[in-house]
Amino acid sequence: MVLLRPLVLLLVLVVSDLHGLPWSINVSESQGPGTVLQFFSFNCSSHMPTLKLLHVQPPTTFFNPPSLTRWQEIYVGKVTLSSSARLDALAVNHYELQLQFTCGNYVMEGPLSVDVQWDPGHIQCAGRFFSPAGEIIQVPETVTPGARLYTLLLPGLELQGAQMSVTSAQDPPYFPGPFSINGQGWLQAPPQGLKGQARKAFRLQILVTFGQNQSCSGMLMVKVLPAPSSQVSFLEQEQNITIPEDVAPGSKVIQVQARGFDLRYEIVSPAPCRLFSIGRADGVIRTTAPLELAPAAGALVTVLQVKAFELLRPWASVELNFTVTVRPVNRWPPRCLPALLMTQIPETTPVGTVLSTFTCADPDSPGSTLDYQLRFHSPPGSASLCLNDRVLEVNATLDCDTPGDCFQHTASILVIDGGQPLMTTEVPVLVMVTPVNEFSPACVPRTFWVREDAGLRTVLGSVMGTDMDYPHSSIEYYTSGGSGTFAVDRLSGEVHLLGPLDYEQQRLYRLTVLVTDHSQDQDPTCCSGSCTVTIEVEDVNDHAPECEPPFQELTIYTSLGHSMEVTKMSCRVPQEPQRLAFSYSIIGGNSQRRFNLQGAILVHNDLTLGPPWPEQPQTYELLIHVADAGPSIPHLSTTATVIVHLVPWRASTVATRTHRTTVPSVMTPLLVTDMKGFWQPEPWFVVVLTVTSALLLLALGWLLSRLLRGLAQVLPAASKPAQALLLNSIQGTEGSIEGFMEAPRTETPQAPSSIMSLHFDGRAQDSRESPSSQPILHLGPLSFPTPLQCLHLPSGIHTLSLNGVSSHSHSLFSQCLSNTCRTRR
Repeated sequence: MVLLRPLVLLLVLVVSDLHGLPWSINVSESQGPGTVLQFFSFNCSSHMPTLKLLHVQPPTTFFNPPSLTRWQEIYVGKVTLSSSARLDALAVNHYELQLQFTCGNYVMEGPLSVDVQWDPGHIQCAGRFFSPAGEIIQVPETVTPGARLYTLLLPGLELQGAQMSVTSAQDPPYFPGPFSINGQGWLQAPPQGLKGQARKAFRLQILVTFGQNQSCSGMLMVKVLPAPSSQVSFLEQEQNITIPEDVAPGSKVIQVQARGFDLRYEIVSPAPCRLFSIGRADGVIRTTAPLELAPAAGALVTVLQVKAFELLRPWASVELNFTVTVRPVNRWPPRCLPALLMTQIPETTPVGTVLSTFTCADPDSPGSTLDYQLRFHSPPGSASLCLNDRVLEVNATLDCDTPGDCFQHTASILVIDGGQPLMTTEVPVLVMVTPVNEFSPACVPRTFWVREDAGLRTVLGSVMGTDMDYPHSSIEYYTSGGSGTFAVDRLSGEVHLLGPLDYEQQRLYRLTVLVTDHSQDQDPTCCSGSCTVTIEVEDVNDHAPECEPPFQELTIYTSLGHSMEVTKMSCRVPQEPQRLAFSYSIIGGNSQRRFNLQGAILVHNDLTLGPPWPEQPQTYELLIHVADAGPSIPHLSTTATVIVHLVPWRASTVATRTHRTTVPSVMTPLLVTDMKGFWQPEPWFVVVLTVTSALLLLALGWLLSRLLRGLAQVLPAASKPAQALLLNSIQGTEGSIEGFMEAPRTETPQAPSSIMSLHFDGRAQDSRESPSSQPILHLGPLSFPTPLQCLHLPSGIHTLSLNGVSSHSHSLFSQCLSNTCRTRR
């Protein structure tokens, strides 16, 4: 056997290959458990393969799961019959096995077809007779001795010459005599009969032998019944039974019982009976079909005639009549058309308009009267709809112009039948009301005031439009005609300024604003309105007053203790000639309070001065502030300059008149706009700039200290030669200094003591009008041979005029003057 195994495997490798899917094999029905149906071979070197039986069609347990063994480098699998295999070609002659082979990630599935072949020489020992419990038969004790009690039928036995025998013991006193069976399979009663063996059971083991040493055995149980009685009768009399119509098919209605031996029951009338059936052995009457009264018109009342009889003596029987009444049951709610109402109507739908008519019926009671009720859900308690019998109508005016009162009404129609228990049906109702553009929008005329210096995009105000249609805020605004200076926001109605305004050119604007509603369901452009918006421009003081002339220079002669008018200011605004109110005030040059203003008149007041009065002429430079004093803001102003030369009264002079000289000027005031930019650097830039500035200051300080130390060493050594050279150059008649002139000298007690006390106000002075004079030295172009030469002024020369001196020479010259003064002291 060991030597044959390699040959079998080799044969398997030759004749079987997994790649030959699908397979189909034939097997005889005589094959028993453990029979190998098919071998499989395949290669799988790197993984552990598996072979599975996924399913069998038709389902059975006749096949074992496939086994898998390894032989050298080849895996061999096989499929065998299980221990419960009983192949029968007459019952099932084809099986489909689905196999799955797996090798790592490689998966292959394929069917194995098994065809069962019929074997004429194979006798199937199957059926209840060959089961462990065996076959059970019942025979009366009055059976005739030797009568045929049972016939054993096995296909093919007649061709095999089967022999049958009772192999179990039949010894008295339990057995009255032996049971026998012949070659045709007839079981015969004992020759003594079975009288007196009632209620006994005899177990017989029967052996069937056929073919060549083939056999099978079975068990047969013989129960002996007592002899039947002479009379059959029902325990109950005629009766009426009432059952509900909703009982399910197969439900028990009643059980009838009769006296007798081995009784059987049947329904005699009506025949055939399609609604009820009776148990042949137990007498239980059951329903066989639904008892709904609507489809089953004859199910309301049924008269049943039941017969009871003995099985062995069918003529021994009795009949019973009883009535079955089916009670109607309210099982189905009413059914309505339409089952759902969803409609859309405009808010202008007239009262009384029919929305829908409901048609409902009760399946349990066709034609019965139903009750209809209308229930509102949203809004609750609404009176917009009403239900007249089965008709849903519009009951009141549908107004969508009030929030929350329109758009949709949810309700339900409750339909109630008259059965028991009460059954109801609720039909949902959804009525959507669409708004209608009924009213035209309107707006109220408005008046806005705006300053003429208002900036662009300034909001002047809002036009308030109203619309009685809902939604009330769905209004758009437009301008009709007019200039492009103003615009109206399309949604908010705000009026914006788009261009510059000038009060002097145009003071009043009128805009026509159109208002239209939108977001309406019907023709959103059908209705519109309009209103007028008036815009008044407010004057803004944007021009400063101008004085003519802006600069005056006057000379007046005063008398002691008198006041006199100096001049009258003439100011106006050329762009706004109607503005005439101005305020005047002296803001500068009015020392000792000698001048005051009476409106636009400048007055010199000498009454408050006491002796001693000034004897020398004096000059006052008065700055007069002129501002507009009207209601417009801001108040702009200008400054006029009046220079007054005041000549006091002398005893030797007879003042017969006052001489005034007005010097007009072409100076015009300028309006200067100073705009300052603001720059905020980043923090890191500030830090870097601070550190850099500190380092730069340190470097400059160090460099300056070095320069000062070097200059301090050079200047003392060169001071004296420079002074001598400067003195020699001054004493020469014609040297480097040209155009030396000496002005006439006049002794004055208030002459300046040094050249540093001189003051130059930028105006030329007439020597005739000056009360005093002082020596002035005019110097022409200077030429210094060396940078360290200096000038020594002669005695009596206090004023020095320099022409053509460079900045470097001028600084050296000043240093020389200071050194000269220190030398003289």
